[in-house]
Amino acid sequence: MPAFTTHALENGLLYLTASPLCVGGLAHGFSTRLGGVSRGVFAALNLGLHRGDGEENVLENYRRFCAALGVEPERCVLAKQVHRDDVKVVTAQDAGAGLLRPQDYEADALVTNVPGLTLTIFSADCIPTLYFDPVTRCIGAAHAGWRGTALGIAAKTIAAMERLYGAKTENIRAAIGPGISRCCFETDADVPAAMRGALGAEAAPYLQRGAQGGKWHVDLKAINRHWMLRAGLAPEHIAVSGACTACCTDLYWSHRRMGDVRGSQAAMICLGEAP
Repeated sequence: MPAFTTHALENGLLYLTASPLCVGGLAHGFSTRLGGVSRGVFAALNLGLHRGDGEENVLENYRRFCAALGVEPERCVLAKQVHRDDVKVVTAQDAGAGLLRPQDYEADALVTNVPGLTLTIFSADCIPTLYFDPVTRCIGAAHAGWRGTALGIAAKTIAAMERLYGAKTENIRAAIGPGISRCCFETDADVPAAMRGALGAEAAPYLQRGAQGGKWHVDLKAINRHWMLRAGLAPEHIAVSGACTACCTDLYWSHRRMGDVRGSQAAMICLGEAP
């Protein structure tokens, strides 16, 4: 079964990789809170530039995380996430966007086939997903909150890789990183209604009603996996992290547990030159 591996470095930095993406010529990783220089509520590896942390701290955190993955900070391209299903095509001209210079786009998903560009998405309960086709050598990254999940952003990212780069779903590998799990994602009826509106009866296994008709518990990771399977990905090509960000606030920031005063995790993926 596809699995996640935790990597602990001597400087205290801790991050995860997923087995379907551990192939030659590809760098990727899902960050945790550990191993950075930020302090207080942002301790320690905050990768969110607009959360109130000092800019120098965040840039040093990027240098550390990028060094761990073997990628270049100046070639990172950051998503500007707005909880929609827009997919941006990233080109060489976008290098540094969102980190070293402002973005001129809004997008919750990024795709590219340009080696050396590091697609970067953020989370603090929402579901981070990464994609790679080793045949046509293209990559994708998508941030899936509950709205993006209902909109099928996972399937739309895959469709963009097919349309733009000729990727085939039977070849695409994907990873669903740490995020809020069904145990902690308690919602009103609007969230399950959105999932049913998108998937109909297919959403039912991922929605659980509380006792005495209380709130709902929704499995966003499983729904994103369902979108991937529906698009044509093979089960053995999809890794799903069991880590719940709301349960494990010693390792992850959780918007549900901490509110707006917190840092952000990042997930990165970078295509190397063909081996």
